Amino acid sequence: MTEEFENIRSYNDNDLERVLTLLVKEPDFIRLIKFLYPSVPLEAFLEKLHSCKNIRDFQLKIIQPYLQSILDGTSDGISSSGFENLNIHEAYFYISNHRDIVLDPAFLNLVLFDKGYNTTEVAIGDNLLIYPWIKHLVRLNRSFIVNRNIQPRELLEVSRRLSAYVKDRMQNQNMSVWMAQREGRSKDANDRTQQGVLKMLNLSGDGNFISNMRELNFVPVSISYEYDPCDFLKAREFLLKRDNPDYVKTQEDDLTSMYTGLTGYKGKIHFHFCRPLNQRIDPLELIENRNEQVIAFGQLIDTRIHDNYIIYPGNYIAYDIWHKGHEFAGNYSATEKDKFVGYVEKQIQKIPEAKGNEEFLRKAIIEMYANPLINKLAVPD
Repeated sequence: MTEEFENIRSYNDNDLERVLTLLVKEPDFIRLIKFLYPSVPLEAFLEKLHSCKNIRDFQLKIIQPYLQSILDGTSDGISSSGFENLNIHEAYFYISNHRDIVLDPAFLNLVLFDKGYNTTEVAIGDNLLIYPWIKHLVRLNRSFIVNRNIQPRELLEVSRRLSAYVKDRMQNQNMSVWMAQREGRSKDANDRTQQGVLKMLNLSGDGNFISNMRELNFVPVSISYEYDPCDFLKAREFLLKRDNPDYVKTQEDDLTSMYTGLTGYKGKIHFHFCRPLNQRIDPLELIENRNEQVIAFGQLIDTRIHDNYIIYPGNYIAYDIWHKGHEFAGNYSATEKDKFVGYVEKQIQKIPEAKGNEEFLRKAIIEMYANPLINKLAVPD
């Protein structure tokens, strides 16, 4: 690992003892441990922490049990499909739609771990790492840092370094990498790959755009939550931006989203691993214009993600409400519809600014749940 990656790289086994020593001296980290594991005596937890011999050990003993407790307490379980498309010995660039700040990559790794695969390196924005000890903690959990809010004159160099890091981890370390298809979550669940993400990944390649993408071995991952605990927070953000176009979320808002995502009810959760795009990418070489290649490659990712959503009753109900029809009435019962409509109204009531804005907020939440089905139906045959 070269020095140019020192400030963004994930930690390795050689870093473990040094970083754990730093973490246990942080009062906020100790308070976090007491909050996350209230039934475990602190000394017992610290003993388990120091028993970790490597990063995989840390993930197995510390991270995985907490993620499992989140699943047990806030969901109806997680399922997965598509592993027949993968080779356990290959490194992949997993690119997925993005619903939850913390849990999308965390659950991805939980699923991979359960199937015997190595966990991935995870891209995480530095806007979420408000304290140094949080940065230490996520880097122990195989996260690498994506710098946000950088000056325009620094953007190219920062992007090139990030691109080179991803390529290094995959080609020299045989490590898979996860990154969301866009910067930030898709607030309305209308998932689209940002061209900027693909252009950034292209910066470290030695060939043309398509050959560079082929080297990264893309696997789109379609993530489907039955319920999004942060749906009302996303609807509120739409409202605040409607009333103030200059509205910008604060760090406190991000922390609220993180906490709500961790503790809120999610219903059923499903991860589908699509076939590697290298099996479908050859026709894109016939496109002569590079910008058009980028657009076409992004659309290829999007169609794979859209086509492999799991559609829950709430999605069918939201679609019919959004279109003022009954096209999918056969996919849900009257009881399920009453339950979903009641759920939406309860979420609206959680929003401080709801009074007088109920119709706007209702439409925002309904659209979030309708869009996965709208996009799935639009996938070409």
